[in-house]
Amino acid sequence: MRTYALAAGALALAAALAIAPTARGAEPAAGPKRPAAKPAQSEQKLEKKLTVVDAKTKKKVTKTVRMDYLLFLPPGRPADAKAAKAAKKRWPMILFLHGAGERGKDLSLVKKHGPPKLVEKKRDFPFIVVSPQCPRGQWWDSDVLTALLDEVLRKCPADADRVYLTGLSMGGFGTWRLAARSPERFAAIVPICGGGEPSQAKRLRDLPTWAFHGGRDRVVRPELSKRMVDAMKAAGAKKVELTIYPDAGHDSWTKTYADPKLYEWLLKHKRVKAGTEKKGARKAPY
Repeated sequence: MRTYALAAGALALAAALAIAPTARGAEPAAGPKRPAAKPAQSEQKLEKKLTVVDAKTKKKVTKTVRMDYLLFLPPGRPADAKAAKAAKKRWPMILFLHGAGERGKDLSLVKKHGPPKLVEKKRDFPFIVVSPQCPRGQWWDSDVLTALLDEVLRKCPADADRVYLTGLSMGGFGTWRLAARSPERFAAIVPICGGGEPSQAKRLRDLPTWAFHGGRDRVVRPELSKRMVDAMKAAGAKKVELTIYPDAGHDSWTKTYADPKLYEWLLKHKRVKAGTEKKGARKAPY
């Protein structure tokens, strides 16, 4: 009777929990598998032939450039540039340049800092984010980055008048360099713990710039950012500012990219269009 009562109790408990009794040692039936979450960013490749002027010979040469990059597209955006044109909807875009430690052939390294790290959790981020990876042992090449920018604008629903350039450390230097080469391509720039050539400041004077640096940075001295900002102001720049975090070391980017005010500031700016600029201002190429 005791054995019968225990068995009856077990069956009643199983029924109450809506669990069918299984043979001893058998695994419960597995439920339907959930589909794997779609990555926030897709891995892309640039491969393109470019005609450039060789720095040493000053002659035109044709070379094939290659670059891997991460691409984040906001939810609800048009599928491509053609669809965006039809819908009359384009998205602002951030071009992000990483630091020296993220060079190589592993794109997951690029997700360690900045916007590509941010969008892994914040998938409603209201910008297209393009995050190239610099090959190991190399520095940011403005020719390649310009080709990448052209490629992304051609195939993605990005607003060419709201392209923002930013980078940290080595990417901060790359930001200053690329912006000085083609200031007409960008609506605003955010170089972090980098430096540039003060002699190029006149080319940047009409480009809204917000630079950041750690006051205790021993890797890239904060004087390098201050020197660029001072040179821009001396050249007549009105929309340039520098934020120094007095207690920060080299990492002045984590706090910067986590601040919503940065993205609010970016969205306040559009590049100057041809025909609407003041005398001496930068012109958009298209």
